[in-house]
Amino acid sequence: MAALSFGEKGSTVPAMSEDKAIWPPIDPISAGLHGRCPRCGEGKLFQGFLTVGKRCYNCGLDYSFADAGDGPAVFVILIIGFVVVGLALWMEVTFSPPLWLHFILWIPLALVLCLTALRLIKGVLITLQYSKKASEGRLDSNE
Repeated sequence: MAALSFGEKGSTVPAMSEDKAIWPPIDPISAGLHGRCPRCGEGKLFQGFLTVGKRCYNCGLDYSFADAGDGPAVFVILIIGFVVVGLALWMEVTFSPPLWLHFILWIPLALVLCLTALRLIKGVLITLQYSKKASEGRLDSNE
């Protein structure tokens, strides 16, 4: 049975861990929340609203390693869903407003919170991916 290899000696390692330059330590949470480069903390991480750029204009880090996948969407659904549904249930039990008022309040709130949180969480997950040198698992062929 093959074992998984996570970047040990002799295996191919992604470009993000071949970083030979000395950079000051960057807090990945802060850099991700501000949409900054995970290596230098200065360059932009995003090219558009949710599109990750090709590389950092400040330090030249290639962002091809960045793949947050569906993680940000899952966190947004769980967190914002909990907040919005909780508030809607509280309002229904406390005030019993008509259904149209629920639509007017909760749909715009959910949209704004989801779009804002999606960018923030995607930035944090990408910077954490870089700082922890996360990579795809590989099968170890020398057994």
